[in-house]
Amino acid sequence: MSTFGSKRLVVGAHYGLRDWLAQRVTAVLMALFTLALLVQVLMPGEPLGYDRWAAIFSQQWMKVLTFVTVVALAWHAWVGVRDIWMDYVKSVGVRLALQVFSIVWLLGCAGWAIQVLWRL
Repeated sequence: MSTFGSKRLVVGAHYGLRDWLAQRVTAVLMALFTLALLVQVLMPGEPLGYDRWAAIFSQQWMKVLTFVTVVALAWHAWVGVRDIWMDYVKSVGVRLALQVFSIVWLLGCAGWAIQVLWRL
């Protein structure tokens, strides 16, 4: 047995590593989407207007990438906002109300974004 180091028993929900990894993975997905979109926008072609935007997002691979990015953005936002509520709101009732509101809001925004995407 070691005579140095912490003797603390680590217990609990173990959200730390999972949340840290979720934040990094979703950030990488959003960065890849941004790069793909920049490549599409900066390619020479017709002037940037509605027709060009519609053409970019009418491609099936771009719709899938956008869908994945919308889901990643919602998850990324949820992890961050949930951590803020858990760290700074001490009242359990208020914290629960804020968390429920955040979930409803994020689901609504993601649903709206997907609806707009599939309209193209």
